[in-house]
Amino acid sequence: MGELLAGRVVIVTGAGGGIGRSEAMEIARQGAKVVVADLGVALDGAAESATAAQVVVDEIVEAGGEAVACREDVGDWDASKRILDTAIDTFGGIDAIVNNAGILRDKMMFNMSEDDFDSVIRVHLKGSFSLNRWASIYWRNRHKAGQVNDARIINTCSPAGLYGSAGQANYSAAKAGIAAMTIGAARELVSYGVTANAISPVARTRMTTTPRRPAAPVASGEWDRRHPDNVAPLVAWLASTESAHITGQVFEVGGGSVGVAEGWRHGPTVDKGSSWDPAELGSVVHKLVAEAYQVPVPGGGANRRG
Repeated sequence: MGELLAGRVVIVTGAGGGIGRSEAMEIARQGAKVVVADLGVALDGAAESATAAQVVVDEIVEAGGEAVACREDVGDWDASKRILDTAIDTFGGIDAIVNNAGILRDKMMFNMSEDDFDSVIRVHLKGSFSLNRWASIYWRNRHKAGQVNDARIINTCSPAGLYGSAGQANYSAAKAGIAAMTIGAARELVSYGVTANAISPVARTRMTTTPRRPAAPVASGEWDRRHPDNVAPLVAWLASTESAHITGQVFEVGGGSVGVAEGWRHGPTVDKGSSWDPAELGSVVHKLVAEAYQVPVPGGGANRRG
């Protein structure tokens, strides 16, 4: 086992497979005690497996690490607190949270039901907020009692949340909300010894591999650029004490690439100094958009933003 996270206690949600599993395994490999939280549901949130979390725990223990399974629903207000309580009761505290749990209900907006929208928002956005909320209370109370925190929140965004994605209005909205919430949390919690960052990963998981979007084959012996294990090292580092001065950032990560996403920023502006007439704005708006920074869009093209 490594020493980067020795002595630290880390919760990883959605850790029964995909990126979450890779994160939990790497975090344990670096010496942390891990709460493997996963409800064991199918991609759309339906019941699937009650053993997903325990299978990962068994792998960690077999490799010489320490871990405990927690099968709770992150989108449930009280259940999310039980995830935190599992870490405290089992390992004596909590040093970092990795919010990774999620489901998909992909449909075009005109076909999306209220439940499709609410369910995805509930797991991704509310689930991340709920666990962060309970943890922030725990860390704030420690701070008020004179104890020193060196704690981490690591949320999971997505290119869909940063750049938009057709057929994923619910998922894109949830992930964009997570990015904004992360920046707000960084500002709120800095005085309590807590940092908050997010990752926007690109990897091959059950969320990205569908009949519509099959995975490209990887030749035998070839490095697998889209393997979820490539995301985990950055998350492990962000969970460590070395990242104490990094907060309020959204990192794009995948393959061998690590980058910082630049968020919304003020762009070209025209101030008339008085109220506009709608008839005046056509040429003004076209000029502003032409001058605005262009954000690359996965799959080609660009979104313009100011």
